[in-house]
Amino acid sequence: QVHLLESGGGLVQAGGSLRLSCAASGRTLSILGMGWFRQAPGLEREFVAVISRSGDHIHYADSVKGRFTISRDNYQNTVDLQMDSLSPEDTSVYYCVADLWNSMATSPTSYEFWGQGTQVTVSS
Repeated sequence: QVHLLESGGGLVQAGGSLRLSCAASGRTLSILGMGWFRQAPGLEREFVAVISRSGDHIHYADSVKGRFTISRDNYQNTVDLQMDSLSPEDTSVYYCVADLWNSMATSPTSYEFWGQGTQVTVSS
């Protein structure tokens, strides 16, 4: 089992920044890919970013590329998401995910382990 706990969500004005953090516990040595998804009300969960265990491979959704930065610390068992130039369209619940089988999955069905989610609200 892997347990994930997000922190860092909140309310920010458009153009501002937030940093999300996710702490993993349990079978952390078995985790390959870690990443973030988000879900706005009435919409499906959307891939945001994923990072491989080594950190050498990173993939972003086109909607966040150039604005968001994902990073990972395997000693602390954390994965962070730095979000800059936020817009109201980024308002969502953000979920941390962990994958024991794939390094760079972008489909939500690939991920067995999910955090409880943290709300990010961007005001215009």
